[in-house]
Amino acid sequence: MSMKKLQEKDLKYIWHPCSQMKDYETFKPIVIEKGKGVFLEDVNGKKYLDAVSSWWVNLFGHSNERINKALYNQANTLEHTIFANFSHKPAINLCEKIINITPDRLDKVFFGDNGSSAIEIALKLSFQYHQQIGKCKKTKFVKISDAYHGETTGALAVSDMDLYSKIYKPMLLDTVKVEGPDCFRCKFDKNRDTCNAECFINMENTIKEIHEEVSAIIVEPIVQCAAGMKIYSPKYLVHLRKLCDKYDINLIADEIAVGFGRTGKMFACEHSDISPDIMCLSKGLTAGYMPLSLVLMSNKIYNAFYDEYNTMKAFLHSHSYSGNALGCSVAVETLKIFEEENVLDKNKDKSDYLRKKVESVLKDIPYVGEYRQIGMIGAIELVKNKDTKEPFESEKRVGYNIYQNALEKGVLLRALGNIIYFMPPYIISKEEIDFMVEVARDSIIKYFKENPVIDKEI
Repeated sequence: MSMKKLQEKDLKYIWHPCSQMKDYETFKPIVIEKGKGVFLEDVNGKKYLDAVSSWWVNLFGHSNERINKALYNQANTLEHTIFANFSHKPAINLCEKIINITPDRLDKVFFGDNGSSAIEIALKLSFQYHQQIGKCKKTKFVKISDAYHGETTGALAVSDMDLYSKIYKPMLLDTVKVEGPDCFRCKFDKNRDTCNAECFINMENTIKEIHEEVSAIIVEPIVQCAAGMKIYSPKYLVHLRKLCDKYDINLIADEIAVGFGRTGKMFACEHSDISPDIMCLSKGLTAGYMPLSLVLMSNKIYNAFYDEYNTMKAFLHSHSYSGNALGCSVAVETLKIFEEENVLDKNKDKSDYLRKKVESVLKDIPYVGEYRQIGMIGAIELVKNKDTKEPFESEKRVGYNIYQNALEKGVLLRALGNIIYFMPPYIISKEEIDFMVEVARDSIIKYFKENPVIDKEI
């Protein structure tokens, strides 16, 4: 069937995520036939380098032979079983491995099936924990500005993005927002590499006033991805851990996007050498193959739920595909690849190469306000004025148009507003990095040549 026919069928039946469907009248969905390595291939045979790891999930390339084999073997043994009073080897092996590689203080694992559900589980755990240890006033959750934790109602409540949550405000839990780090536009005139996270004073002052009412503080460690790959100082988490310990507040680390090597460490919390009370994992957990999430917590939290049945202290949260054997098997193989193929060390070399490449090709583009990078996450922030850091108006859809330009040239660069970012699979080669970055540069230049800004030439 032709691309055109498939697109017509798609638009007849499918409502795509994070999309204004009216855009699809002129920008039809690209129908993908297959994937291999860092490339996706559409039904016409055109290839696209997957520079965003298909929404930040793919680690070791499309159609990875090791993961394919693990999935096939598990499907021929056990695809799924009820997980209440039952278990299986893939789940047991996965949880043992994950506890052994995550920071101290994390002792038990609860299963979810996606990132948003993991956040819901974490919030419920923290709330119920404080109720069951007699600290019933601790009902509030604290978030930082520009946070993103998912799009279910609890996750939206602890996020700070009106784009996703504004219309649903009457439905959402009342939370406390604290102004967080913004290193590109730092109000303290500091540098993220040398500061002491002076912006933490906002959190400290807030918690001093309301700590008796706070159940948990939730953060995306080191990088606020959906906010535009905003990277902040590890010192912020160091201060936050101390503050939570002081006031018996649970620290929830949303490592859904930044875990599994994405920041150069296996988990982003390691940059600060801290351990949260609750950690949420998903995305790279199955290297882009299966929907699965994990919520890890301390024995301190687990023990508050452990009692006789008639005390009604159990954590009664479940879903049909909890602990799915296929997902667990793929996750186990993903962790084996990390162990056996020296992934983090190889990524260090690629990360250094990516940084040098981007800085060399973007240095003469007048609209690049900042290039920031940590590990295998890189972000180009485009600004109207480099001196004032004034952003482009959202209605101009600068990033969206650059994304379309890049697709024409064979690279999938799904922008975040005015931020063009790189989050490729770890198997990307230096030659593929060159291609990815050069297409990004050419796509940026093409946009500004066609949409000139006053007093600037490119």
